[in-house]
Amino acid sequence: MSEVARVVSARGELVLRRREDDGALELRVNGVFVMDDRETSSEELLASAALASVRRPDRVLVGGLGLGYTVCALLADARLGSVVVAEIEPDLVAWMRSGLVPSVLDDPRVSVSLGDVRDVVTATPDASLDAILLDVDNGPDFLVYNENSAIYSSSFLTVCRSKLRTGGVLTVWSSSASDALASAVTSVFGACQVTPVPVTLQGRDETYYVYQGSFSTG
Repeated sequence: MSEVARVVSARGELVLRRREDDGALELRVNGVFVMDDRETSSEELLASAALASVRRPDRVLVGGLGLGYTVCALLADARLGSVVVAEIEPDLVAWMRSGLVPSVLDDPRVSVSLGDVRDVVTATPDASLDAILLDVDNGPDFLVYNENSAIYSSSFLTVCRSKLRTGGVLTVWSSSASDALASAVTSVFGACQVTPVPVTLQGRDETYYVYQGSFSTG
């Protein structure tokens, strides 16, 4: 395992490293595996599920930059007007802009808002987004940062709904099945679509999940 970059801040340690066995680029936060560039299907599904559910994705907000695969999948859709990426780690953005991580930030449709996704979403005008995609942590049951538990609460999901235009969607990534998250999405949006995503992670079979709610006035 070779280290590509490391930074320590008040929030903890952010490490980018290259695995020797398969050459994958891996992101870890406070020693916890977050993602790599070898298995990206669930991050891409987060985007494709949202794009398939909205008539015209003029403006989309993504919570969590990661290694950029959700944003990359959004940008592949020519209908996309613009995407705002809420990212709390400025060093992750800097690594991408410097080329340590292949960049999705050069596309003119992309803008970055540095800060907690809860603050970024709250500051967004009501009824101004066609989709909100949340991939901020490992899900409600395997948190890297305990304070991120609020992201999966019905109170924050209600804030998200208020920022969506009619017909807009919220999609949420989780590394594990969560009845509590499904219930929270259902309580806010009236229904929750849960999509399991089988993945192979460093030789192990795992299942990730995408949760989706749609906003309508009907």
